[in-house]
Amino acid sequence: MSGGFECDNAEWLRLLYERQAARLILYGRALGLSHSEAEDVLQETFLTMLKLQLPPENPECYSLSCYRNYTFNYKRTLWRRIKREFESVSWFEQNNADDPLGEFATKALEQIPQEQCEVIILKIWHNLTFEQIGQFLNLSQNTVAGRYRYGLAKLKKILIKYNYETDESDRTEITLPCTTFTLSRG
Repeated sequence: MSGGFECDNAEWLRLLYERQAARLILYGRALGLSHSEAEDVLQETFLTMLKLQLPPENPECYSLSCYRNYTFNYKRTLWRRIKREFESVSWFEQNNADDPLGEFATKALEQIPQEQCEVIILKIWHNLTFEQIGQFLNLSQNTVAGRYRYGLAKLKKILIKYNYETDESDRTEITLPCTTFTLSRG
């Protein structure tokens, strides 16, 4: 074994960490990571190296190479996440400008808490049962049903409020799973 590491598997990694951690964090900062991001990448690097059966031939170079790869993976993943978050803003945008009722409904969904909106979308548009939603979100059926019920109640209040703010001449009947009422169009 080279690199000055003549000891057991866990010990060589501890010594490498003591030698390289600060330098790798500095390298991560030079590659554009914040300090906490650089520490996260350092942890991933050493977790990977902990899984090795034997120390690499040149542990310092190996850790540097691993760290660099994890840094680029982290940055790639971060940009993907940011892109998804920006795209998610348009999840409720209606492409059809001729459907003001649909546009209003999507705007109403944006006004309720995210947990309730998520359950309503999974229940109505994805046709999942409360049991399936509970398994998917790792929640109990009762919690899912409660979020659904409270979310629909909030949607109803939003829609009724909107209904009172518009002309009676331009109303359309709509049905939510728990109730039917008239909604103004336009």
